[in-house]
Amino acid sequence: MMDWLPEGDIVHLIVDAVAMMDLSTFEADYKLGRAGQAPFAPQVLLALLVYAYSHGIRSSRAIERLCGRDAGYRFIVGDAVPDHTVIARFRQRHVAHMREVFVAVLRLCREAGLVRLGLVALDGTKVRANAALDANRTAASVDEQVAKMLAEAEATDAQQDRQFGAQRGDELPAALVRRGDRLARLRQCQDKLQRRAADAASLQQEKIAARAAMEKASGKRKRGRKPKPADPAVDPDRVANVTDPDSGIMKTRHSWLQGYNAQIVVTVGQIIVAADVTTEANDVHQLTPMLNQARDNVAEVVSKDAVLGAAVADAGYWSGANAATETDGCELIIATQKDHRQRAAMRDAPSPRGRKPKNMAARERMERKLRTKRGRTRYRQRGASVEPVFGQMKDRQGAGQFSMRGLERCRGEWLLDASVHNLRKLYRNSVRRSEQARAQATKGTRRAARGGLCVILHSFVSPSPQGRQSRNGLLTKCISIGSDGKLTSDSGACVMSRGRACRVGVNNLEDFATLISGLGSHEAIALGALRPGLPDRVQITTAAELATLKGQGAPDLIARTAQFMSYRPG
Repeated sequence: MMDWLPEGDIVHLIVDAVAMMDLSTFEADYKLGRAGQAPFAPQVLLALLVYAYSHGIRSSRAIERLCGRDAGYRFIVGDAVPDHTVIARFRQRHVAHMREVFVAVLRLCREAGLVRLGLVALDGTKVRANAALDANRTAASVDEQVAKMLAEAEATDAQQDRQFGAQRGDELPAALVRRGDRLARLRQCQDKLQRRAADAASLQQEKIAARAAMEKASGKRKRGRKPKPADPAVDPDRVANVTDPDSGIMKTRHSWLQGYNAQIVVTVGQIIVAADVTTEANDVHQLTPMLNQARDNVAEVVSKDAVLGAAVADAGYWSGANAATETDGCELIIATQKDHRQRAAMRDAPSPRGRKPKNMAARERMERKLRTKRGRTRYRQRGASVEPVFGQMKDRQGAGQFSMRGLERCRGEWLLDASVHNLRKLYRNSVRRSEQARAQATKGTRRAARGGLCVILHSFVSPSPQGRQSRNGLLTKCISIGSDGKLTSDSGACVMSRGRACRVGVNNLEDFATLISGLGSHEAIALGALRPGLPDRVQITTAAELATLKGQGAPDLIARTAQFMSYRPG
């Protein structure tokens, strides 16, 4: 199995990361010692879900099929392929524990140096629910269906009482069982509509009381239309979704969808430090809860004294109340108008000069801050940090639609999506560091080191029949170090072709093997020892010969072979 996967595949990182997590809360739900087949380990199923989500696979049936034929999935589960029901139930059962997974992954990112505070960006996106927009029903229609189903249930009970009497009778048909589930969802829709009506009535009553207080204080009647009295009754035209009652109708840039409002807080390096899901379409009430969650996660992962530094958000989060929540540990930079207008205003308006006036309103103070050089720079970083994260999660991970229903389950799935995103960033960072280390090692080997082995890399052209014959079966030449520290060589033994030649310092066999593996078919090397007291004779050979002798003997003796390529004279 290891031969089928490259060493740099993300599955290795995922398996190692899950193995380092404390999954005791997952294991507490398992009932061991009972009849039946032994359960799958939580580490296996969690790693399987994370790996599937990282490739945009969310269907439990699709994951089951891939476990039987895909090398990455087989690497996780081995020969024991879990059923799709096992995968689906594991995902539903442990949604409440996904925050622990998110914090554990965030801690790994902090250990890798990816969690850099000082500026965070907050934004929200609309994610489709596992429900159709056409499944919305008005309050009157919901009440009618509930009454109809209750009447059918009473008729069924009466019929069964006449048929079975005091006996239990046969089990209910599947149609009636499904009808009971639908009735529960319809009642959930009723409760949701009643809560909304009560909240709207309470808000209207507060407006009426505030108007009355203003009129009493001024002694004058306020101009304008008098507000309507608060009415807690449910509007019969209000709608709710009977498939997923918690979801709502959300407006996007292009259309409307049935879904949720998913929120994230990210660093400038696009690491998510907080994630949540809400049923409110507007973002204005999400600023304080999201920043509080980010502070808690940072305190748990980094240190209790760590601060966010500054938070930047678009105009959807602007309000005077939100601006007043600014603290010493978190400066707020919130746009006061739509993004394209805000950018135009910051581009055209001059930077403020002089002291800040004391009698400025909250909106004026925020607009002045956005026009400063510091405010322009920080707000410009918002689009480059949080916006790409949504694109990566939706396009690469398939996070544009939830697989489960209900607010709590969707919140757990969004946390899993955020964990997968951070793991992908951790993986890319490890790959980038490996590439940089490899490039640095190659660059470092191009510096001639006194006291080490000197390797001269030559480029040559096709061999010529007029090439000079080597002496004693070896193509050799002499290399010595001049008083200025430069290499000089005689031309009596052989004449190298014109082309590239560079000195590479190699101090051990491992570095030398790396150099050999990088040789092209048009390249050869000349080996020589520069340490005092060693012979200055140099042997020249090709990559094919060096590969057969790799790891044998000391570096300055590896290239002693009589089979090598001749060179064009002059």
